[in-house]
Amino acid sequence: MVVFGSIFRIAGAALWANKLRSGLTFVGIVFGVTSVMTIITALEGATGAIEKQLDTLGPSTFMVAKLMSAFSEEEFLEKIKRKPVSIRDAEIVEEDCHLCEKVSPRAHGGARVKYGDKYIRNVDITAGTANIVDIVDFEVAQGRFHSTEDDLYKRRVVLIGDDLREEFFEGVNPLGKVIKIGPEKYTVIGVAERRGEMFGESQDGFAIIPLSAFIRQFGEPRRRGINMLIKARSVELLPEAMDEVRVIMRTIRKVPYDEPDDFDMETADSILEMLNNFTRMFRLVMVGISTISLVIGGIVVMNIMMVSVTERTREIGIRKSIGAKQKHILLQFLFESVMLTLSGGVVGIILGFLIAQALAGQIDMDIEPSMLAISAGLTVSTGIGLIFGIYPAMKAARMDPIKALSYE
Repeated sequence: MVVFGSIFRIAGAALWANKLRSGLTFVGIVFGVTSVMTIITALEGATGAIEKQLDTLGPSTFMVAKLMSAFSEEEFLEKIKRKPVSIRDAEIVEEDCHLCEKVSPRAHGGARVKYGDKYIRNVDITAGTANIVDIVDFEVAQGRFHSTEDDLYKRRVVLIGDDLREEFFEGVNPLGKVIKIGPEKYTVIGVAERRGEMFGESQDGFAIIPLSAFIRQFGEPRRRGINMLIKARSVELLPEAMDEVRVIMRTIRKVPYDEPDDFDMETADSILEMLNNFTRMFRLVMVGISTISLVIGGIVVMNIMMVSVTERTREIGIRKSIGAKQKHILLQFLFESVMLTLSGGVVGIILGFLIAQALAGQIDMDIEPSMLAISAGLTVSTGIGLIFGIYPAMKAARMDPIKALSYE
């Protein structure tokens, strides 16, 4: 332990004696690790935010729609030709699927929403049946969601997002007030819990109305169709429920046995997996580009250590002549290399997280320190020190003490 302490002190003194040289190498490592840390932390934070949103669906829920994902222009153009999923499809699924606990058809549209002399254009109008709150984890801050009776009697009632509350009813109780969605009047029965922003876009500029009222006003969506939220009877029965719905949908839509599905079916987990697959290559490319600066920093570390070995040849000879072993000389120079790169890695990790947090703050997204990014930063910085410091350290350790003492 005494030997290691002595080696550590000698290594630190050697780095301090060459402050400019060590400082420039330190800065290079800091830049490299900062970029790696920033990229990984930002991507992990974005994925975490999306995963948090998908968690509202629950582990036993899946979705059915005409088109949910496409990874190429050709795939998109092919899927856009499909028949839309209809409300009749949803009714048949609800009747015939024995492993489905809840089925809720949803429709989406856009309309101008007005209250008094104030209005907001292109508000997202979401329509669903009353049981959607039993499928999706949806929080109501004031009032209530629409009921089965509201849906049955096509009542024009609406639950608004917090953006609409702020714009129309700041400081006023919105419940019971009448707003206009397009030309039609709707009574406000509830206000949704504030969700905040994601990627710079507000998630609170919406209005939710009964599906029957939506169809009465806008008609059934013919081009986009509806989508279905379906809750299986249990998590364990989810795959069987999806298979049952798939068979029902293929039968309804008369899909030949040798043809693929003409609809998409996804779970929250499968959507997240697709997202991870989509971002994995991007992540690898960006981290690869950032690693170039680390490799350059490693080459600089090797050059500096080679120069240091040459400059300290007589010192190495003296230490060996008074009993220093090869492993002690090897460890000394490795310590110098690793101390330089590891300290740069620690600073880079801190700066990377702060930069990622600042970027996330611009789009109102919370992120936490990513253990993956921290581990990657420490591993890469330590690895650079070991890999690029091993050759100079071995050269110093194998030096002949007699030749070293006679070196001019």
